[in-house]
Amino acid sequence: MTKALKASGFLGLATMMAVGLHQFVILSGGNPVPPWMIGGHAHLGVLSILAIVMGFAVPALGVTGQLRTAVTVLYIAGQWGIPGIVWLGEGFGLTFLMPTGFLWGLALIASMLIMFYVTITGDGDAGDRGPTATAPADD
Repeated sequence: MTKALKASGFLGLATMMAVGLHQFVILSGGNPVPPWMIGGHAHLGVLSILAIVMGFAVPALGVTGQLRTAVTVLYIAGQWGIPGIVWLGEGFGLTFLMPTGFLWGLALIASMLIMFYVTITGDGDAGDRGPTATAPADD
């Protein structure tokens, strides 16, 4: 499941970069970039970086079973749903889809609350064991 989070993160970053390049083309032509395009671009970038981080945080905190599946599915749905609904709703005039933005936002919130729950109820030293642990720096 963490492979899905990481892959979704990298695909999201590639998509965000392609949209950024498209924005550059629009600007190069002397036209302003539509605000809805900028908003979706920014949200996809940040949420994609966090998807990659989540891909490492889930196993580091020992999230397993149904909670692991829920975190993964909810996060990926929100990662793509938030910018997607901005692009579809505002950019393509499908404004009737805009209220679904609440669902995508709630999916992200739910995934973070699951991670919060696992963090406060799990083994506090789970991230300090194994090959992913690093020694503190003295610099």
